[in-house]
Parts: sequence; structure tokens; C-alpha cells
Amino acid sequence: MEENEGIVIMATNLSQNIDDAFLRRMHFTVEFPFPEEEYRYKIWRSLIPKEAPISDDIEFEFLAKRFKLAGGNIKNIIVNAAFLAAEDSENIGMEHVIKAAKREFQKIGKVCSQSEFGKYYEVIKT
Repeated sequence: MEENEGIVIMATNLSQNIDDAFLRRMHFTVEFPFPEEEYRYKIWRSLIPKEAPISDDIEFEFLAKRFKLAGGNIKNIIVNAAFLAAEDSENIGMEHVIKAAKREFQKIGKVCSQSEFGKYYEVIKT
């Protein structure tokens, strides 16, 4: 960092893990908070392409309210859910989204709690 004469742009969802000595070498930092429920709802809705085959059982309100995630995490869940649905030769359904959310939670080290997964907690227990 000290010898770099150019601009460096970094992004992380784990800023608390950045070493203090490393942080001191940064001239500027910009924090982008996690989106609130209203914006998460819009993200969930907008990231599924209109031409994607989706079931009518997807509860976007539930997903936005329960899963406090960044847009990148939501995108990962949607992509994974699409693969799960394709593997099952089905439309993307809530069960695919829930299973994909479980996987994303595991990737980011987040515990899959009943308080977040609610009535879908049984889906992820297997």
C-alpha cells in the first residue's frame, strides 16, 4: 500500500476484520450501510429477470423483512436458487430460494436461525 502511487479501491462486508495498521494507511473510507427492508424488497424483485421461470409462491416481503443482507448476497441467493430449480427441472420457487439463502448464510458465516427463516426453518434442517 505504501509504495503504490495509484488509486486502490477495495470493498468488504467484514470491515471489522481489517487490521488497524492497514486501516491507518488508507486515506479515505466510504461506508455503505446494508439496505433497509424497503430497498431489500426492491432488490429481491429487480434481480430476478422477467423472463426467469418463477413460481408464484415466492414471498418477497418475507425475504426482505427476514434476511438483512447486502445486494450482492441477495444476487448470489437468486443465482443459486435458479441453479437449484434447473437441477429439479422446476420453476424457481420459495424452497429453492430458502435453500440458496441457507448456503449464502453459511458462506458468510451467518447462523441460520429460526427467527430469520421462520416457517421455512424446516426446509433448511435437512
